[in-house]
Amino acid sequence: MRYKEAGVDLDKAKRVVDILREIDSQIGEFGGIFPIDEERYIVASVDGVGTKITIAVELDKHRGIGEDLVNHCVNDIFCMGAKPLFFMDYFATGKLDLGVFKEVIQGIDVATKAHDMVLLGGETAEMPGYYEGGEYELVGFIVGEVNRNDRLPKRQKIKPGDLVIGFSSSGLHTNGYSLVRKIIADGKLSLDRYYDEIGNTLGDELLKVHRSYFFLYPYLSHIKAIAHITGGGLYDNLIRVLPEGLGAKIKKIWPIPPIFNLIMKYGNVSEEEMFRVNVRLRYMLIIKSIE
Repeated sequence: MRYKEAGVDLDKAKRVVDILREIDSQIGEFGGIFPIDEERYIVASVDGVGTKITIAVELDKHRGIGEDLVNHCVNDIFCMGAKPLFFMDYFATGKLDLGVFKEVIQGIDVATKAHDMVLLGGETAEMPGYYEGGEYELVGFIVGEVNRNDRLPKRQKIKPGDLVIGFSSSGLHTNGYSLVRKIIADGKLSLDRYYDEIGNTLGDELLKVHRSYFFLYPYLSHIKAIAHITGGGLYDNLIRVLPEGLGAKIKKIWPIPPIFNLIMKYGNVSEEEMFRVNVRLRYMLIIKSIE
């Protein structure tokens, strides 16, 4: 099965970025950047959790979704070298369930505090007839700050021989859920079933919280570029931070986690397609060669 068969066209998504870059060459980075003065920049980003919410609704487990949202946004602006300052959220649903809303906001609160970030507020919209059942949409808005000398990516400093270091994910994070849901809809996987291959129920495995990589911030001065491997996978995201004419050679020496093998097995998904959808390496750093 290909991701396109599940309703997600990665090639079209890549074309969207190309169109935006035709309008402004800076659009298409992992965050938008705006100068405060000669030495400092504001970095902003907006993102959602995608159809992982559907899994949370089916299992009635929502706190992790709030953490997912914050961590994803933090990872995005850290690709620009930014330290998060404040966060806002948008929660929309057909009929507001206060219990669900409280769980989500608690997750957001936990994650913002973990990053020493202020939760300024947000917008809660109740729109009957627009969302069905317990469905909801969740979007996060984050603002951070970076000094001029720390701003990433430093494409002009990336040279042949530099090292690419990958950091593993905790699971699917927030990408690939439309594909998994299609496999479930086809009757090949079940959320409630315990799978020996993953040592967990599929539902609980899919709801593992999106990992934050901000623990790498103390090493910022040694980093030339960071790529957050989200939609489009390894192929489409690492190239976003490389200078024109330079590529990267990735040695496939990491083990593929059981959850990804499970998806490939039951969904008949090729390894090549899985690399475009989701892969264990979720955060990629480019640093100077140690030789």
